[in-house]
Amino acid sequence: MATVLTDLQFNGLAKCLIQGGLLSENEAQSHLQEAQKKKIPLITYLVSNNLIDSKAVATKASLEFGIPFFDLDAIDCRSLPVKVISEKLIRQHHVLPLFTRGKTLFIAVSDPTNFQALDDIKFQSRLNPETILVEENKLVKAIETSLDAAADLSMKDLLDEDLDNLNIAAGDEDMAKDDGNSDVDDAPIVRFVNKILLDSIKKGASDIHLEPYEKNFRIRFRSDGILHEVASPPASIATRIISRIKVMAKMDIAERRVPQDGRIKMTLSKHRAIDFRVNTCPTLFGEKVVLRILDPTSAQIGIEKLGFEPEQEKLFLEAIHRPYGMVLVTGPTGSGKTVTLYTGLNILNSIERNISTAEDPVEITVEGINQVNMNIKAGLTFASALRAFLRQDPDIIMVGEIRDLETAEIAVKAAQTGHLVLSTLHTNDAPQTLNRLMQMGIPPFNIVSAVNLIMAQRLARRVCEHCKKPANYPAKVLISAGFKEEELDGLQIFNSVGCDHCTNGYKGRVGIYQVMTLSEKMRALILEGGNAMQLAEQAKSEGINDLRASGLNKVRMGITTLEEIDRVTKE
Repeated sequence: MATVLTDLQFNGLAKCLIQGGLLSENEAQSHLQEAQKKKIPLITYLVSNNLIDSKAVATKASLEFGIPFFDLDAIDCRSLPVKVISEKLIRQHHVLPLFTRGKTLFIAVSDPTNFQALDDIKFQSRLNPETILVEENKLVKAIETSLDAAADLSMKDLLDEDLDNLNIAAGDEDMAKDDGNSDVDDAPIVRFVNKILLDSIKKGASDIHLEPYEKNFRIRFRSDGILHEVASPPASIATRIISRIKVMAKMDIAERRVPQDGRIKMTLSKHRAIDFRVNTCPTLFGEKVVLRILDPTSAQIGIEKLGFEPEQEKLFLEAIHRPYGMVLVTGPTGSGKTVTLYTGLNILNSIERNISTAEDPVEITVEGINQVNMNIKAGLTFASALRAFLRQDPDIIMVGEIRDLETAEIAVKAAQTGHLVLSTLHTNDAPQTLNRLMQMGIPPFNIVSAVNLIMAQRLARRVCEHCKKPANYPAKVLISAGFKEEELDGLQIFNSVGCDHCTNGYKGRVGIYQVMTLSEKMRALILEGGNAMQLAEQAKSEGINDLRASGLNKVRMGITTLEEIDRVTKE
């Protein structure tokens, strides 16, 4: 085997990397062996494990093989002609069609020595393939983006189709058969409800609120954390609309006196399905219905897009890659805690690790992770799920929320006995989390031995890049907001305006974080019984930005506005 590897290392891309000084011969041989074990290309193994710089490889290979280099960030990968060749071929050879010119098909590759790919592409497409060199990490993302875009019908196409024929079923597959409630199956109501669901996805909403009142019926979407009214149908049809949603979610439409829970699943394509978690609550003039939109792709956005500052990202990655200990994420409902935790779990999710989660409820399903839905009525609580996990040889445990002493004690013991535990709490900032654990009854010596990192977070709306304008605030206002007097001369901040590309001047959201590790002084303070104010002062003295300071950094960078930071960090 060693002889084969020695021969391989002097051919193709490995030879190029050795000659370019990017790898030694011993490193190349070792990495080739590991790549072969995992049955992935050498370049994929090197870049995915951060063993080599993707751009340096592409630049060197471009010069060595005389192939043009191209930056995939310069194009919209959602409009590439990926259907020219099969998805199987794209994934098998790790290539991406860019465009055609006559009988020539230009292909993005990260390994220019994969000549078998060119033969297979030529045979299947009947076109002459020409290679263009791109960075491996960008190629990985571009392939997924373009394939998903090709598989998904655009929202415009969906809205133009027959709204009666959408693929919608109850979230529980065992209950997926229609029960024939003809009184709520009339076409106008069906079409209206389907259009509301589609519009919510198109606008990137996180929730849909249907609210009946005495004389009117209001429908609102929550977009970027803010509710907006989108429709006001006649109050006379409110009951029929709500009944239609209850039928879709397999609820009891005759029961209107108590709250009910259900799920709806909308399949947009073979690659994308959206779940709606449905809850009804009886009000004075009928049932209010809230649908929580659960998009699995929201947890796969990549850590670089969450909004961490470089040092914060480094601390978070170091904490989740430790073999044991506890990582706590804190913040109010809707602050993005679940997405942050699942971003970390996606990084850790591998064939070598046993990952289990206990959630109430499971919002995002991920292949390779054992997810457990809490069922309090049946006796399945966070504490009982944790006990079961610990009997199943776990490496990583995620607890949806630490709510009581029993759950906290088991989680702490798990973190102390060789397991990585990720969880959330509802506190305002990182120092208060330590006090909350002590108030729950966890001894300080257990806290300092178990907790690796505490992270508080909020979500702030991004100011729209198309319409934002420079703001002109008096120096006194900026200083009182938290800026330093010496930075005012070169400070450029922006105001929101509003245009066709955004909602009231904002589009999308970004995370604001306080990432706190426990230093020796912090641990000593906890053991002495220090309160939240003392812990916050110690964190500040160690250079740890609180939420307000992190938010002001986003304002300095032109990502959001001062008004938005005031809104989300107001105590």
